[in-house]
Amino acid sequence: MTLPLAGVRVVSLTHYLQGPACAQMLADLGADMVKVERPGGAYERHWSGAQSYVGDESVFYLLAGRNQRSVELNLREPEGADALWRLIEDADVVLENFRPGVLDKLGFSWDAMRARNPRLVFCSLTGFGPTGPSRLRPGQDLLIQSLSGLTGLSGGAASIPTPVGSAIVDQHAAALGAMGVLAALFRREHTGEGGRVDSNLLSAALDLQIEPFNYHLNGANLYPRSASGLGSRFHQAPYGVYETSDSYLTISLSDGQTLARAFNDPWLAGLSKEDQFTQREEISARIAEHLRQATTAEWEERLTQAGIWNAPVRDYADVEADPQLGANASIMSFDHPRAGQVRVLGHPVLYDGEPLPLRIIPPSAGEHTTEVLESLGYSADDLARMRADGAIGPDRELQPFDAKTEAPATAYSKSARTTA
Repeated sequence: MTLPLAGVRVVSLTHYLQGPACAQMLADLGADMVKVERPGGAYERHWSGAQSYVGDESVFYLLAGRNQRSVELNLREPEGADALWRLIEDADVVLENFRPGVLDKLGFSWDAMRARNPRLVFCSLTGFGPTGPSRLRPGQDLLIQSLSGLTGLSGGAASIPTPVGSAIVDQHAAALGAMGVLAALFRREHTGEGGRVDSNLLSAALDLQIEPFNYHLNGANLYPRSASGLGSRFHQAPYGVYETSDSYLTISLSDGQTLARAFNDPWLAGLSKEDQFTQREEISARIAEHLRQATTAEWEERLTQAGIWNAPVRDYADVEADPQLGANASIMSFDHPRAGQVRVLGHPVLYDGEPLPLRIIPPSAGEHTTEVLESLGYSADDLARMRADGAIGPDRELQPFDAKTEAPATAYSKSARTTA
């Protein structure tokens, strides 16, 4: 397979999730992705949700670290900064997700990069955007869900507003950033000039709400959060998750006549489309009462035969067992020299009917420092001196990296940390 971004060189100054997820998308597409980390490694190597490690390797790192090379540079040391400049001058793209202004203070502003490499595409991934009154606020998925109104869409009337249980804003902002990079590279093919791309969590969270927020912008009032199974503040009933006699079932849109046949309830047959909006709670409560009388499997068969869209609420074990995941090549497995077998979600798009290949397993911090810097013209003596001066990380062939025990050095200030 000819990879779409083969020959494109990208320097990744990313950490946490939004930035690394964007980097992995581009790396999967074939870009030569060089991840620049502070000595001791980026944050995501030293933390993992649910205390999830494979061997000593953080799953939080493994899930967005493949198809990349890693170098350890101390940007506060002149020779470490010089090495980054050499990488930038040789790059097609630079990705970063520090807070606005941090790279400027380190001497790597967009204007300085553009002066040295006019064809460079620079992609900045932030919490709130590069300008504006909130630009320096901490940008984190859970917080952005609340600030953007996303959290207020979910949860029952008797419960508190409910955020989505996954970092969907991080991932969407990452995908939008990757899309922006691809657009900028395509434009460069026509103009010969690079450019700047900005993706931020707040805009990504609003984009995820393209339907309800646009209703709001055009004068509509969303319905209150529901007291029954309704899972939407703008759809007609029934539309949501309902309890059955043994578990839960989700029902999508259907008209009154179809509902009446499926539930053997003549009252539902008289509902107009307008009634399904104005009598949302009454309809939803009636559907909920019917569903509690039989099992999820029984209702699945009955509703499917009636032509009503429905789906059981699955746990991850059931999702993993779905043969459709195999058809889509959704899960990727590989052998890791320190962790053993690792299983992660693969790239979500097929190309010519095929999944994108794994070219490089997630590397240790600094695993490719020697290889990358030698390709930039550094000699063995140069590298030995730079290691002695603390400008780059140690020789990882002589000092293997252990993410659980090796704390990152303070190469950047804590204020440099940004989005999750």
